[in-house]
Amino acid sequence: MLQNINPSQTKAWEKLKQKAEEIKASSLKDLFKSDPQRFERLTRNHESLLFDFSKNLIDEEVLMLLKQLFAECGVEAGLKAMFDGEKINETEGRAVLHSQLRNFGARAIEVDGASINEPIAAVLEQMQDFSDLLISGNWKGFSGKTIKHIVNIGIGGSDLGPLMVYEALKPYHNHIKCHYVSNVDAAHIHETLKDLDPEQTLFIIASKTFSTQETMTNAHSARAWFLRSDASEKDIAKHFVAVSTNREKVVDFGIDPSNMFVFWDWVGGRYSVWSAIGLSLACGLGYKNFEKFLRGGKGMDDHLAQSEFDQNIPMLMAGIGIWYVNFLGAESEAIIPYDQNMHRFAAYFQQGNMESNGKDTDRNGDPITYHTGPIIWGEPGTNGQHAFFQLMHQGSRFIPADFIAFAESHYPIGDHHSKLLSNFLAQTEALMVGKTAEEVEAEMQARGDSPEQIAKVSPFRVFKGNRPSTSIVGAKSTPEALGALIAAYEHKIFIQGIVWNIYSFDQWGVELGKQLANTILPLLENQSEEVEISKDASTKGLIKYINRLRGKNN
Repeated sequence: MLQNINPSQTKAWEKLKQKAEEIKASSLKDLFKSDPQRFERLTRNHESLLFDFSKNLIDEEVLMLLKQLFAECGVEAGLKAMFDGEKINETEGRAVLHSQLRNFGARAIEVDGASINEPIAAVLEQMQDFSDLLISGNWKGFSGKTIKHIVNIGIGGSDLGPLMVYEALKPYHNHIKCHYVSNVDAAHIHETLKDLDPEQTLFIIASKTFSTQETMTNAHSARAWFLRSDASEKDIAKHFVAVSTNREKVVDFGIDPSNMFVFWDWVGGRYSVWSAIGLSLACGLGYKNFEKFLRGGKGMDDHLAQSEFDQNIPMLMAGIGIWYVNFLGAESEAIIPYDQNMHRFAAYFQQGNMESNGKDTDRNGDPITYHTGPIIWGEPGTNGQHAFFQLMHQGSRFIPADFIAFAESHYPIGDHHSKLLSNFLAQTEALMVGKTAEEVEAEMQARGDSPEQIAKVSPFRVFKGNRPSTSIVGAKSTPEALGALIAAYEHKIFIQGIVWNIYSFDQWGVELGKQLANTILPLLENQSEEVEISKDASTKGLIKYINRLRGKNN
């Protein structure tokens, strides 16, 4: 099981605190000057991906101390416990085996005395058969027409994962168009359905329990929309399938139980894209590409399991992140893909990281006295350059960033890609080297500016630099590369959770708001003017004000 070790009480933690003072007084430019081989020493390769850690505020001693910290905190044992299927999600009594979904039976695993390899293989076969039927046109709707549109209805991991991957792999889309609905805001379901043909639309209802409020509200609205066409109740079975474990509720909805795709309680929602939650991907990309995506993740799993710390990409990612959060004062991390199709990648790991490691209680049940999960955010370059890069370059915040790019584009239009890559490379260089007052003054003098103008304006054109980044470069955006990249970030999150002595796979923080929403809903739907509201003054006042605007009371 996971060990209960307060990382701040380890020897390595104290040494890292001391080392941080030294690093704060150094500069990345000096680190490169003192080590001409720094790039070669601090880059790591996995398949077609290169991870350049050289522009980070680290040296050999930092890495040595992080390795010591990992050893003192039991990282190796924690990873083994996860891969072996131990119930490391102790607050929910569950194993954590999303990595087994991409294992293809290479390693036999049992949960509660039963093998999970065969059920995984059976669901993959079911997904392949179903997606082949849909893509070939042999699956017909109620009027005999083929399916042209899939609407995946889910929320959280049941939406963000498949949506992000589907968008990221646009060059691999086939003739079936996938849409994703998550928000309970009626605008989302309305705007998605308004131009679709019910006769050629299939819905995937993705809810483990088939009771998630947002998902089932949207599902019932979709059902009503479908039945407003010439379809009847019996036709629902031809246009709705489920990714769920609740057979009874699936059948009650009108879905044929043979079209229910199961996943298991050892698959956390934000790690479920590898499971039947990825059914829309198998349909919209083709099963072969979905399998390549899985195998890309499997390759990173093997790399993690087989590589020593110094060569281990997820461990280095995790260690450098801990270094910044706990010793150099970073509050956030930016993820910036220079790939427009990856426009939901940062949002995906915003959930993955912040829902996993946003914890203030350790595994002993004690309050934590050190920082855990950082704020994750980002947008694609080059758009981000014209939005938040000003703060990154000249703001007072310390923001480490990951920059992601691919050497070859799927869209060879003019010189677009060369310009995209030049910006990718320039921004990490600019963050690192900055621009001194002397350089600014020399530029202005060469331009013919007066001494008075130089004195007035030059301070605003200085870039302090020394702002760290990791560059991740792939040959081309492929299903395999994306799978490996996602798996690397997943492992980074869990490794950090081990060190921070927290449970990374529960998410109790989302429950309270759900519970309170259920108590507020009747107050918004009650037509009486004399509703007794047992809420705080602010919430009570807001409920009454909203009801007044909606014409429900005085």
